[in-house]
Amino acid sequence: MIHLSWHERPTIKTVVCNHTNAEKYIVHNVLTPGKEYEVKNETDDFYFIIDNHGKVGGYYKHYFTEKAV
Repeated sequence: MIHLSWHERPTIKTVVCNHTNAEKYIVHNVLTPGKEYEVKNETDDFYFIIDNHGKVGGYYKHYFTEKAV
């Protein structure tokens, strides 16, 4: 039930969106290239971030690079 408290969870790290060139899914309306996003959860293939609509969504990691601390 981790998904019920993602907005209140601490940020794991910050990532920067590189591109929105998706082959299969539409992501250009919820991600902005060059914008930083807070990672709330992470799996092997996905970052779970708060997107441009203010909702938590899972996006492939290849859209992002980790921001240097």
